[in-house]
Amino acid sequence: MRIAVIAGDGIGQDVTAEAVKVLTAMGEVYGEPLELEPLPWSADHYLQTGVTLPPDGYDMLRQYDAVFVGALGDPRVPDNRHARDILLGTRFELDLYVNYRPVRLLDERLCPLKGRGTADVNFVVFRENTEGVYVSIGGRFKAGTEDEVAIQEEINTWKGVNRIIRHAFAYAKAHGLTKVCMADKSNAMQQGHALWQRVYKEVAAEYPGITATHQYIDALAMFLVKDPGQYEVIVTNNLFGDIVTDIGGALQGGLGMAASGNLHPGKTSLFEPVHGSAPPLAGRNLANPMGAILSSALMLETLGRLDEARAIEDAVKAALMAGETTTDIGGTLGTREVGDAIVRRIRRPVEE
Repeated sequence: MRIAVIAGDGIGQDVTAEAVKVLTAMGEVYGEPLELEPLPWSADHYLQTGVTLPPDGYDMLRQYDAVFVGALGDPRVPDNRHARDILLGTRFELDLYVNYRPVRLLDERLCPLKGRGTADVNFVVFRENTEGVYVSIGGRFKAGTEDEVAIQEEINTWKGVNRIIRHAFAYAKAHGLTKVCMADKSNAMQQGHALWQRVYKEVAAEYPGITATHQYIDALAMFLVKDPGQYEVIVTNNLFGDIVTDIGGALQGGLGMAASGNLHPGKTSLFEPVHGSAPPLAGRNLANPMGAILSSALMLETLGRLDEARAIEDAVKAALMAGETTTDIGGTLGTREVGDAIVRRIRRPVEE
């Protein structure tokens, strides 16, 4: 299998190096190595060449089995056009309509909520990934004046809403889960979110074994903090999904622990840790690589290599329990040392 690797900017390069190290070790242990092909697309590349990605860049990516991205964003590119073209552009051009974000607490010591453990923080969020307010339809009139008008349109289509909701229910059924919750703001956004309400009810009726509930997004955010254990599968739109998955990241130990996938089932998909590029931390051996490494496990899971995906997750969990972590979650190791610790745990069955 061929994997395009875009380390990107800032700590993206640091954490991607550790994910590649883990994937390489996994391929050696299981005898099925991946072809990990680095692509130079980044702020550095843009500043040197003036090119965010080549004209055939999206077609290039379609030739890979998957794409792995570290992080994108650099203050030297104030409008972050390279990040918009590489990341958001890939989501739209490859039609990666499912943003898949599992929220799983691996060690109860990492949860900021009092009295909550691993059984309470174990759910998945499906965020619609190609519509909503992120499509950049709108504009500004009289910008920079006291008469400025800014318009940002939210786009909801039956096709987009239907397929993400169907994916959420299909995932629940396939994984033996019995609860799906849809979040919107249909009490205030009565046009676009009426479509979400209609489609959700129609699809839910096709899954009588699954309890389908609805919460307004503000209520959902509150209950994620009060009682996260009530959720198994959450489905919502692009903006709301972006926000609630950051809450989920905090519940599982911070954004350094959070993994994600951008999927078009059956086609080339993209995987990335949830955190940003954090330029001040770049190259200092400080960034937590576990979110990137867990994203690589999501990639293997999606590619059908389930045993390898579970082995990576088990190695990460064992490293956590042993305190082999970076300082953001209470450890004393650096980025590279955490990667080495996880690789040792992956290799240990062979060495023994």
